[in-house]
Amino acid sequence: MKVFKNATVYVEGKGLKKCTVAFDEIIRSIGKKGKGEVIELPEDAIVLPGFIDQHVHGAGGADGMDGTVEDIKIIAQTLAKEGTTSFLVTTMTQSKENILKAMRSVKEYREANQKEGARAVGIHLEGPFINEKHKGAQPLEYVAKPDVATFDEYNEASGNAIKIVSLAPEIEGADELIKHLCEKGVVASIGHTGAKFADVEKAVACGAKNVTHTYNAQSALHHREIGVVGSAMLINDLNCELIADTIHVSVPAMKLLIKNKYADKISLITDAMRAKGIPDGESELGGQKVFVKNGEARLADGTLAGSVLRMNKAIENVVKKVGVPFEQAVEYATMNPARLLGIDKETGSIKVGKRADFTVLNRNYDVLLTIRDGEVIYKA
Repeated sequence: MKVFKNATVYVEGKGLKKCTVAFDEIIRSIGKKGKGEVIELPEDAIVLPGFIDQHVHGAGGADGMDGTVEDIKIIAQTLAKEGTTSFLVTTMTQSKENILKAMRSVKEYREANQKEGARAVGIHLEGPFINEKHKGAQPLEYVAKPDVATFDEYNEASGNAIKIVSLAPEIEGADELIKHLCEKGVVASIGHTGAKFADVEKAVACGAKNVTHTYNAQSALHHREIGVVGSAMLINDLNCELIADTIHVSVPAMKLLIKNKYADKISLITDAMRAKGIPDGESELGGQKVFVKNGEARLADGTLAGSVLRMNKAIENVVKKVGVPFEQAVEYATMNPARLLGIDKETGSIKVGKRADFTVLNRNYDVLLTIRDGEVIYKA
């Protein structure tokens, strides 16, 4: 048994409070007392739930599309340094052969029950079922129409690990796939799309629940056609992913989204690529050269190509630059994605009986300690 003694802790339903938390692989007690090995923390430390990144492609020089267990392990260990304890290995539009290879590697990784680094809770299949006119940094030659049989092939190869599928709802076959995903308990996410309001409304009726990196690679808000961006704000049931790096989305745009969404319908994501956690310079995404400089990752033509954002920095940005209350910003990176993914009964908040997944920050938003299932996976 381990103990955070008389620490400042963000407790589910109670906010930040001074208390003692006792835990092994799960949280055993929260209160005034608790016995066990005391984990010493500095005075300004804040104990938070472990962060959950539902959309991250890579980190530490590795990418989910590399298709090896070792690469996923590198990503998991790198993410732990920013306080992330759970994540979805995110793929991209590529050949069927390469996507299947990525699916199988995640299956193998999860079956090995890896203890180092963040927990890979599944896969975010971003593409290939997208609109070629809104492909962003996705390779055009591999864009494909939404297809139930193709999804099933990918899901079977992954060991049924796919948790989110990003797709363009206006493309033929999307309605059938969205309904199928809903039946399978997989989140259908509206992304890389030129959809109009009517398309989004229909997709939601079919079961779509999420918007992929809101504002990016989707139809913009216009006063005669509100597009995906306007629909994301208008339709309360839609959860919105947000890359809060102030590069993919400006501060006023973040303020606008947050003002128009319920607090439980925003998930902070990093959408990070392999260049995260390594020095600036030339990198790669989906076989394309990417150039990273001053926190921006772009293709040769200037197209944004994922990010190098860290989750602790995303939280800092929405608090300091957008004006979101600290506790609300934490929910964006913990309970909200947990609820969307259906894992909120086991993680996403600090509550007795849940997994002992913690992130310890100081007042400067630096990660001091990351704990997963009661074991330290990163210490500064």
